[in-house]
Amino acid sequence: MRRVNGSVNRKGLVAAALVVPPAACAALALARASFDNANAALVLAVVIVGVAAFGYRPAGLLAAASSAVWFDFFLTVPYHRLTINSRDDVETTILLVLIGVAVSELAIWGRRQQARASRHRGYLDGVLATSQAVAAGGSTQELIDQVSAQLTVVLRLDGARFVAGDNRTTAPRLNPDGTVTRGGRVLKVERDGLPTNAEIELPVQHAGRTRGRFLLTAATHISYPDLQQRQVAAALAGQLAHALAPQPH
Repeated sequence: MRRVNGSVNRKGLVAAALVVPPAACAALALARASFDNANAALVLAVVIVGVAAFGYRPAGLLAAASSAVWFDFFLTVPYHRLTINSRDDVETTILLVLIGVAVSELAIWGRRQQARASRHRGYLDGVLATSQAVAAGGSTQELIDQVSAQLTVVLRLDGARFVAGDNRTTAPRLNPDGTVTRGGRVLKVERDGLPTNAEIELPVQHAGRTRGRFLLTAATHISYPDLQQRQVAAALAGQLAHALAPQPH
């Protein structure tokens, strides 16, 4: 199946879900006297899996429904009618639909896991890039800009700005362990998202001393970063804190 800009051509999948099952059933009907319906169902199952495996749920379900309808029309008695007299054929038709549902959901789950793993690799690459920039001794402002940009991506923010100094505010706080607290209460970010009605403070700390803080803004939308994403954000702030700490002579 052709892909457009890295994604499956959904129109092509829908077309395949509509066209391939009746074509396959019509071809099987030409030789239905030489094999039983269980074998025909296996052929249709391959067709369903082939469409559903791309992870586009509507196409997978459509392929399953189309296969069930045309299996009934071409391959069950009475032929060329949407009627099934055999209990075995009824069970086979139901199984075709269930295969489409199951494979579609498995494919969607697999693609989500793959996308999540890819995002997490990107986050870790960002931490590594910041570590390398710190080791290379880049300018402070460049490091701040780099970390600000990475925080915006990792946490899906509107923006992040750095403020020097160790003044503590009453804003919600993203802690080094990835928790978010407000007034001493831990917020359930996975359920409720990051606060949108206030900037979130991310301390930039090294060796027990606060070198500054990032003020994170997520006002135009609700962001739901998971714990690992929040821990990556804290690690990025820690990398910057190391760069801001006075270096021994």
